[in-house]
Order: sequence, then C-alpha cells, then structure tokens
Amino acid sequence: VVSGELEIHFLELGNKYTGDSVYIQVGEVDILIDAGSRGNSADDIGNYLRSQMIDETLEYVIATHAHQDHIAGFVGTSKELTWKAMGGSNLRGQEIIFEQFECETIIDFPLTNATSKVYKNYVEKRDAEVALGAAHFTALQCYNNEGNAKRIYELGEGIEMEILYNYFYENKTSDENDYSVCLMINQGDKHFLFTGDLEKEGEEKLVEYNDLPVVEVFKAGHHGSYTASTDALLSVIKPKIVCVCCCAGSDEYTDNLDNMFPAQAFISRICKYTENVYVTTIVSDNELGFTSMNGNIVVTSNNSGVSVNCSNNNTILKDTEWFKKNRKWE
Repeated sequence: VVSGELEIHFLELGNKYTGDSVYIQVGEVDILIDAGSRGNSADDIGNYLRSQMIDETLEYVIATHAHQDHIAGFVGTSKELTWKAMGGSNLRGQEIIFEQFECETIIDFPLTNATSKVYKNYVEKRDAEVALGAAHFTALQCYNNEGNAKRIYELGEGIEMEILYNYFYENKTSDENDYSVCLMINQGDKHFLFTGDLEKEGEEKLVEYNDLPVVEVFKAGHHGSYTASTDALLSVIKPKIVCVCCCAGSDEYTDNLDNMFPAQAFISRICKYTENVYVTTIVSDNELGFTSMNGNIVVTSNNSGVSVNCSNNNTILKDTEWFKKNRKWE
C-alpha cells in the first residue's frame, strides 16, 4: 500500500508528574491528543510542536477525558504570558495550547463525572476556541457521523484517523478513565491504537464493540498501570511496539513499588507480545525530580517500515538500569 509518512511523538511534559500528550504529524496535518500533566506543561508541549510544525494550526485536537494529567495544558496556569510580552520570542511562557495554536477541530469525551476546577476551565477555554471558529464534536457524534462530525477523518496519502466506539461514550461509570476517547490511526495495513486511560472494563467493551486489528504501536493504557493493558485487549491487538507516557518509579499515585508506573503486572502481560517497550521519563534525585528515560519517543512509519527514535536514547525498557533493579521480565 502506497502511503505518506506518519510520525507519532510521545512527549515529555517538563515536570516530574505523569501525564499524556501525543503529537501526530501527517504531511501538513497536525494532531494533538491530550495536553497533560500540569498547566506549565503547555510550555514544553507548545515549544516542541512549533519545532515540528510547518504552520501554527492544529487540524485536530483530542482531549480523551477530564483528568488533569490529560487536559491541564489546555488550561494553563495563572501566570500566562503572551507572545508579545515575550518580545516576539518563540518561547511563549505559559500561554495555553488553545491560545498558542489555531485549532480547527476539537474532539472530546461525551460523558464525565468531573466537577474539578481544571475541568471547568477546560470547558471555558475550549468554548472560547469554538467561538473563534473551531469545530467541536464529541467522540460519540464522530462515531455516529452526526452532522459534520466524522467517524473516519482522511489525513492524506492513505492515512486516516478512526474514532472507535467506546461503550462508555453513552453509559455512565464511576471510573472516569473509562470515558476515554479511543482512536486508531490506520496507514494501509498498519494500525496505531490510542485508548487514553481506559481501564479493564473499558478495554473489554472496546474489544466487544470494535473489530480491532493487530497493531504496530499501542500507547500503553493508563500510563502502564496494573489496572489497564489487560489480556482481553492485548490478546487481540498483539502490539509490536508499546510506548508508555509516565514518570517511571514515581510515588505520585502509590508507594507500592510494584504498582508504580510502569507496573509489574503491566510488564508481565506485555512481555508475552513484545520487548519493544519505551518510556518517556524517570524519577531522579536532581532538583527537578525527573530526567529523561527515552525522552520524547518518535515513531516513524512509511513504506520502509516502522522505526523508533528517541531524544535521549533508544534503550528498550527491560535493558534499563531502573528495570533491572525494580522489575522482572516475566
């Protein structure tokens, strides 16, 4: 199948907290999935995107669910600095993603239980972008091809973005993660799966309601948590490459070493399918509290195949010193 080049960038977020932000580039089409982990991540995300983009337009922005570690960069902080205030510098301070770029189409979660300030601010900033001309659809509207929303968006040269069906687009749950927008990038017979923070029940429903193929790349569910990337999903998609957006070994969410991202249970399930596991960031005793593991992970797919190149190193997870001290490949 003849197609253009596809690049998928799993970003470091400029702080010690775990979060998601994935940038996808197809020719002149730019896609941003999520903007975690904190408001000041907008700096790092924005600067990285401008180093890659031809223009300052994001054709598609996807917010998978209402948790801070996925939407904080869309909201920013109280210390926003405008581009003009920076003297025209390419470094725009803490201006939010919606203000740094023109966003043409915003796709987000149909349901949420969220009442947090960051969620309310996300809605306010999103709606302000819509008032400036952006289209806004929920993932359910996309799946149903409702109005101008589409289930499949053609990105160019044989590459498409497909919004998958999630049972929890229209059924309530107490687990906010299971509301996540799920999508597949299709490049001929190569497929790349993104499920936000979908958990066990969400993954089971995803398999039940979608005809999922074997995938080249899977963005690890819920940052490599023991509660996601379950056998029900992995046994179907059989990923060849797994990219984990997390700060490895962080006690941000738990002091149980086995359950710190990426969890031992996650490793034990993934190892049946691939050893090609990459992780963005790792905890450190430096003043920042973090450093790069692989760094920004860049997956390139074209007619020559699929390759991985990272900003820090290309060492797979099981060969790292952190892994040898803290995990088992079993």
